Amino acid sequence: MRLSGHILGLSAFLLFSTAACALPSQAPQEYLQWLDNLKEEMVDRGISQKTIDKVYENDYYKPNSEVVKIDRKQAEFALTSTDYLNRVVNKKRVETAQKKYKELYPVLKPISDKYGVQPHYIIAFWGVETNFGQNFGGYDVIEVLTTLSYDQRRPKFFKEELYQALKIIDTWEIDHTKMQGSWAGAMGNFQFMPSTFNAYAVDYNNDNTIDIWYSFEDAAASAANYLSEIGWKNNQEWGQQITLPWNFDFNNSGRKNIKTIKEWKKMGVKPLKGEKLPSDDIKAAVILPEGRKGNAYLVLNNFNKIMIWNRSENYALAIGLLADYIRTGKTWKPTKENPAVRLRTDDILQIQSFINSLGWFDKKLDEDGMLGSQTREAIKQVQKQAKMPQDGYPDSVLIERIKQYNPEVGFAIPVPPKKLHKQE
Repeated sequence: MRLSGHILGLSAFLLFSTAACALPSQAPQEYLQWLDNLKEEMVDRGISQKTIDKVYENDYYKPNSEVVKIDRKQAEFALTSTDYLNRVVNKKRVETAQKKYKELYPVLKPISDKYGVQPHYIIAFWGVETNFGQNFGGYDVIEVLTTLSYDQRRPKFFKEELYQALKIIDTWEIDHTKMQGSWAGAMGNFQFMPSTFNAYAVDYNNDNTIDIWYSFEDAAASAANYLSEIGWKNNQEWGQQITLPWNFDFNNSGRKNIKTIKEWKKMGVKPLKGEKLPSDDIKAAVILPEGRKGNAYLVLNNFNKIMIWNRSENYALAIGLLADYIRTGKTWKPTKENPAVRLRTDDILQIQSFINSLGWFDKKLDEDGMLGSQTREAIKQVQKQAKMPQDGYPDSVLIERIKQYNPEVGFAIPVPPKKLHKQE
C-alpha cells in the first residue's frame, strides 16, 4: 500500500530516469560490506540463495540517489486540501473513471459480490493510484527498496519491505525486473507495498500466479480483499460535504470525535442543498481539512478504512469524491477554496518545532512540514491555550501568537510594570 503523500510528478520520474542511465559509480567499501550483510540476513530469514544471486547481480549503488532526494523533498508551499482535490479529482479523471466503470462493471460485479466492496470504489482507487493502470511508477522495486534500506532515515521500514519483496520473488517466481513500482516500492495497478501483497493479494483468475501488474482481475480482487479484511462496509458510502452552524464548537471536529447522525443534527449539521444525511443511528465524525474557513465534511466508517490504505485525509477525500462521481454520473465541478487557508511548508515546520519544544505531549511530532492528524490534534491544544477556535488549522493568527509566546506567561500578553511618577 502506498505511503502517505508519495504521488510522483513527471519531473521527478524524468530526473530518476536520467540518473539511472548514467555510468555506474564505484560503490564504497562501506556500502559493499553492508550489502553483503544484507544478503546474509535475507538468506537467514528464509530467502533462497538462488533469488539473492539473481536479484543482486547489480549492487544497485547510486550516489545522490533520486529516490533519497524524493524521500526528503519538501514543497515551498503546502498543498491545500482544495489544491489536492482539484489536482487528483479533475475533469479528465472523472470522465475516464465513469467510462471505465461502465466498461468493467461485468468484471467488477462478481468481485464486489465476493468481497463486499462497491465497484465504484475499486475504480476510484485504481484511478487515483495509477491513473487506471497507466503509471505504475517506473522504478525497479528491488533497487529502490535496497537504496532506501541503506539510507538512514527509515531503514527498518524499508528493509522489511525489501524482505517482503524478495519473498514474493521466491514464492511466485516473478521476474524481478518486471516488478515496477513507485519510488517507495509500491507496486502494480493499486500500488501495493510488498507486505500488503503478501498479506492480501489473491489469484482471482486461478492461473497459479498473482499478477497485480497485468491482470486487472487479480489486481482489483486483491484491492477488494484488502478493503474487506480491514472492515469495509458495503452498505455505506464514505461521507459527504456538509454545512455547519455559525456557533459550531470546533473542538468537536476531528476523526476521533465520533457521534451519531442524530447527535450531529442536534448540533446544527446539515447536508448540502439537494442531499440527505445518513440514517440517524450511523456514527460519523466532522473533519475540517482547511480549518473553520474551509469546507466541512461528515465522514463515516469507510473513510477511516481508506485512511488505513493511505494515512492522508486529503487522499481519503479524493477517493470518496471520485467514487461519488462514478456512482452518480454527475459532471465534474472544481472544489471551491477560501484563499485565506493557504500555508507555507516552513510555517508548518515552525509550528511542529514549537509544539515539540513545549514538551506537552508524550510523543514528539515528525517535523516534516506536513499537516497530518497528529499535528492537527496538537494544534488544537495550542489553540485552546491561546484562546482561539480549536479547528486544528494553523492560520496566520496562530503563527503570530507563537512568535510572541512567552514561557513565563504562555500566550497571555504580559502586563508592563507601572511607571513611578516623581513627586513635585
